[in-house]
Amino acid sequence: MTAAAPGTAPLPPLVAAQHRAMPFTRLTDCGMDPAAARRLLADTAAGTPWQDAAAAIAQTQLERARSAEESGHRTTARQAYRYASAAWMFAQMAHQTDTAEKRQLYARHTAATAALVPDVERVEIPHRDGRLGGWLCLPPTGEAQATVIVWGGLSGWGAAYLPVADAYTSRGLACLLAEGPGQGESRLRHGLHVDERVTDGFARFVDLIEADPRLGGAIGVQGVSFGGLFAAHLAAADPRVGAVVVNGAPAAPTVPEFRTAREQMAAVVGTDDLGRVAEVMDALRFDPDRHRITCPLLLLHGGQDPLARYEDQEPFLRAADPATANVRIWPDGEHTLYNHAAQRDALTGDWFTDHLIDRGTPKG
Repeated sequence: MTAAAPGTAPLPPLVAAQHRAMPFTRLTDCGMDPAAARRLLADTAAGTPWQDAAAAIAQTQLERARSAEESGHRTTARQAYRYASAAWMFAQMAHQTDTAEKRQLYARHTAATAALVPDVERVEIPHRDGRLGGWLCLPPTGEAQATVIVWGGLSGWGAAYLPVADAYTSRGLACLLAEGPGQGESRLRHGLHVDERVTDGFARFVDLIEADPRLGGAIGVQGVSFGGLFAAHLAAADPRVGAVVVNGAPAAPTVPEFRTAREQMAAVVGTDDLGRVAEVMDALRFDPDRHRITCPLLLLHGGQDPLARYEDQEPFLRAADPATANVRIWPDGEHTLYNHAAQRDALTGDWFTDHLIDRGTPKG
């Protein structure tokens, strides 16, 4: 058993692990209603399985959204659909491997997010034998002065970052919330996984932006958690990237010691062969002697991050030009700065604005 708050019974190991991986700060950072987030933690501490508790919350929000639509209250409906989308996202995180239930829960998340159309546009891009997915968010004018692509890591993807998109679109930027190889529908529905050429998949989102005349001339990329590694690789490989943010990423990924984390990584690679997983991770190691980042880099770090130490991220800084590389550290920051979400998003939104707007090449 694992210790809980004073005056309460210890949590079973699985529940304690879920509460560590998905604390209140992460739940709200990725768009859950704060009251629902507290309920999720309380219900699971009381014995309700995580996926059941999160699904019940999502269903309640869907019913609220549909009732609001029937009454003509579009703003309330949109809020409730977003809360439902976030709850379904966290429901699927109870499954580390790609079970039928995980696929179903993620499909429900996708359907709830799709209800936000036309405010949020679904995009799909052919890649290899499947399709990459994502969500495009435009500023109020319908046209952007520049665009930022944002993606997650091993467990949270795409529309989990709608709050980040809000910060960017309010500043005149478009935001493409990507589900790259090994992520979201791209993996669960289309079978696209992470391998030695994963950067090629993320570059397809750059192709999409270049082809859309609404999306401005300059392109930034932002990787959250493990996805920061992919962002750094793309910035080093693709001269079309005009600025990059890396948040809480390991430069030298390894197969995790803990079973649940190993299962997550194996699912991302698409194999139970840990030797193959280790082979892919070794190929993805970011070496500043071989990979150089010539565009501006902003590195974000939380001093209380148990998953990515500063030393784990420092190679990204060594790969960048010292004149255009910046680092911001919150001494009390959790993983990817869940507990400083508003300030983090304001900082990165302003930083991308400074480095992308009016610096892109106009499209013909």
